[in-house]
Amino acid sequence: MAVRLATFTKEEQNSVIRFLRSEGVKPIEINRRMKVQYGDACLSLQQVYEWTGKFMNSISSVTDSPPPGQARRVVTPVAIAALEAIVQENRHVGVLIPEAV
Repeated sequence: MAVRLATFTKEEQNSVIRFLRSEGVKPIEINRRMKVQYGDACLSLQQVYEWTGKFMNSISSVTDSPPPGQARRVVTPVAIAALEAIVQENRHVGVLIPEAV
């Protein structure tokens, strides 16, 4: 008997889609099987079709691309050092540096 998952992410569902599609499972069957595990929080059939299309077109990332025009945040040791140097030069600026994930 299948037991529904209590917690999961969209990326996890996309990974399931990628895996099942690589085995040749059709999108409608993928969606049916996922509904058993994810219930009402399952991706829609349309979203399953969209993701299977992406994976068939050589896209392997299971995360959505950022919307056009959205700035990308990159936290690297070099960026942190540069920001700390700016703060040291101008003590009027206060900076809170988030921890890297």
